[in-house]
Amino acid sequence: MSVTFGDDSVASEVAATVRTLIAEGVPAALASGDPTLWGPGAQAEATIRLGWLNLPLTSRELLPEIGKLVERARAESLDHVVLAGMGGSSLAPEVICATADVPLTVLDTTDPGQVRRALSDRLDRTIVVISSKSGGTVETDSHRRIYEDAFREAGIDPADRIVVVTDPGSPLEQIAIEAGYPVILADPNVGGRYSALSAFGLVPSALAGADVTALLDDAAAAHELLVRDEGNPGLELGAALGIAALAGRDKLLLEDSLSEINGLPDWIEQLIAESTGKDGKGILPVVGAEPNGVGDEFVVNIGTEGTVQIQGPLGAQFLIWEYATAIAGRLLGIDPFNQPNVAESKQNTSAILDSGPGEEKPTLVDGPVEVYGELPAGAKDLSDVLTWLLGAVPDDGYLAVMAYLDRWAAFDVRQPDDASLDELTEAWSAADPATLRALLAVRTDRPITFGWGPRFLHSTGQYHKGGPQNGVFLQITGAVTDDVAVPGKPYTLGVLQHAQALGDFGALTQRGRPAVRLHLTDRVAGVPHLLAAARQV
Repeated sequence: MSVTFGDDSVASEVAATVRTLIAEGVPAALASGDPTLWGPGAQAEATIRLGWLNLPLTSRELLPEIGKLVERARAESLDHVVLAGMGGSSLAPEVICATADVPLTVLDTTDPGQVRRALSDRLDRTIVVISSKSGGTVETDSHRRIYEDAFREAGIDPADRIVVVTDPGSPLEQIAIEAGYPVILADPNVGGRYSALSAFGLVPSALAGADVTALLDDAAAAHELLVRDEGNPGLELGAALGIAALAGRDKLLLEDSLSEINGLPDWIEQLIAESTGKDGKGILPVVGAEPNGVGDEFVVNIGTEGTVQIQGPLGAQFLIWEYATAIAGRLLGIDPFNQPNVAESKQNTSAILDSGPGEEKPTLVDGPVEVYGELPAGAKDLSDVLTWLLGAVPDDGYLAVMAYLDRWAAFDVRQPDDASLDELTEAWSAADPATLRALLAVRTDRPITFGWGPRFLHSTGQYHKGGPQNGVFLQITGAVTDDVAVPGKPYTLGVLQHAQALGDFGALTQRGRPAVRLHLTDRVAGVPHLLAAARQV
């Protein structure tokens, strides 16, 4: 595991900061799990959140139990693994399985179309991992109820197909015990975004076919480095992140073009944004963007290119980035283990579910797209709206695009059987809301992030509300034509998805930042219409 600085000035600054941290006894204190490192205000939270430091060792105790689950699944030909989990419960397994090239269906959505797609895929060979630290995550609870109902309707006992991962004493543990589901308990002294090497990362990944023993072996090798003063890659990376942010380079552009690891920036995005984005401070991770060469960028490459290079296997990367985030939190003067603003959107969502969304009237309608929010006088179409949003981004700010839509709908576009890969890629891109980020990025030198809702609420959502108040927000929702009931609840997935979007929109607008919601009254027609408008900006 190594951290390389190709810029002498960066290397010199990092070295000086590392010397200061060593003089303060930080590496030894962190290795011993000292909860006082982040100040008196963070001590109580840190006391119960440092278990991740030893997961490469302690998680080995889970391997025999996980191995039995895997053997049973293989014996019963359960080769479609579905993971229902949000944030830290899904992002790490997604990276682990993508890197190992084993299939895993991740449900971190309330979009009815995306859930229907998973339900219709080999239900007779499906095993579902219900993964929630708190045991009360509304999205994951909804998925559990939906799959239980689907299994029963198919004549399958849910107890034969559902595995639960949760913390000891959570409501989900009790539900699982009563239902007869296998339960693997995670370390309660590990926060969700630091849980990659815990049961939350290991159970679904092992069921999908990843070698989690090797993952822990790689992490254990890195673990030995973290007790050192010299040659400590976590200390060096943390110092680099912290001093860059303090110097105003707080937009962390994550690149992984030549890495053998697939998708790690998406996991880092949650870790960094949710850990540092609070008290008006923070580091904004930007995934999938080209550097613009502006003063507030700090570019890090997961691989062998770039000014700052982080090289090493996935298990080591997980641990090093977690350690570095803790160090950066100390330098920034924040608690890297809490998430004080995440509850705002949840509370707003609950209120909307209880009382209804109220009457909504669009500010503007452009074809299959309704526009909601305060607009400048004279805005007459979507191009005007997008132009205004880009112009509203301050010199040190960013634009966040948040899509409460089906993440995989673009792949439903029908193509000729003889279509080439280039033709398929072009067609998928033309139907993918995520293409909007790239179209807007070429029209500004400010960073643009893209998140799927409600997935991002458990990731960058904390930064949006708790970090520097320099964000501009573009939310995209869509009409639901084929909804999914949530058994035992008075709402459907579509209703829940809409309430989550409105709940977060309210939490953003109350901060006085520019925010617009685009509602696609026809999703299929609305996406290309929106992309066409972006090309006219």
